[in-house]
Amino acid sequence: MKIFPAIDIKDKKCVRLVKGDFDNKTEYEISPVEQAEKYKDHGFKNLHIVDLDGALTGKTVNLDIIQDIVGKFDLKVEIGGGIRNLESIQKYTDVGVEKVILGSAAINDKNFLKEACNKFPNKIALGLDAKDGLLSVAGWKENSNQLTLDYLKEVNDYGVSRLIFTDINRDGMKKSPNFEETSKVADTSNCPVIISGGVSSINDVKKAKSLKNIEGIIVGKAIYDGDIKLAELVKEDA
Repeated sequence: MKIFPAIDIKDKKCVRLVKGDFDNKTEYEISPVEQAEKYKDHGFKNLHIVDLDGALTGKTVNLDIIQDIVGKFDLKVEIGGGIRNLESIQKYTDVGVEKVILGSAAINDKNFLKEACNKFPNKIALGLDAKDGLLSVAGWKENSNQLTLDYLKEVNDYGVSRLIFTDINRDGMKKSPNFEETSKVADTSNCPVIISGGVSSINDVKKAKSLKNIEGIIVGKAIYDGDIKLAELVKEDA
C-alpha cells in the first residue's frame, strides 16, 4: 500500500485546515519544498499536494512550487485544488506530475471529467469529498446534493485511474478515517481508492491495508503534529 504524506499550500506556506475551513488553519514554519525534501529523505515515494490558493481561485497559483518539488526530488506527485480546465491539467502534466486530481469541476460537469480522462489517459484522479454521504464542492463550502455512490456509478466507466475519497467530517480531526464509507466506495469503484481524512495513528494505516481495492492512504495533520513518526510510517509504504 502506498503512503501519501500530504502538503497543503496556502500563501506559499504549508498549512493544515480543520474540516476544510480556511478560517481554522494552522501554518507551519517549514516551506512546501523543505517539507517535500524531508519526506524524500525519509524514503517516501509518493506525495499528495493540495493547492489551496488554486482551490479558491481556480488557477494554478503554485505551479512553480510544484515544478520545483517534482524536479528536485523525483517523487510521484498527485496534485489537486481548483483544477477546472484542460489547460491547467496540461500545465501540471508538463512539469511531471503523476496524477491530477479533479474535484468540484468533475462533479459539476461530468463531461469535463470524461474529456479529461480521454485526453490524459492514466493521469486523472477523481477526488470525492463527502459530508454525511453527500458530495461537497467549491472547497467544501457547498453541498452538491449528489449521493457519493450514485455519482460514482454514473462516472465509473470514464477511465479515471485513481479515486481519492475524503470524509470531510473526519478531515484534520485525527479521529480515524471513515473506513465503513470508504469500503463502500472501494467496492463500487472500478479504479483503486486512496483513503483520506482523519488518520490519527499508525494503527489507522495498518487497518487500511486490510481493505479491498485500496491503493493507499493520505497522512497529513498527524505527521505535522508528531502523532505519527515518519520513520515508523515509511515502514508501511510499499
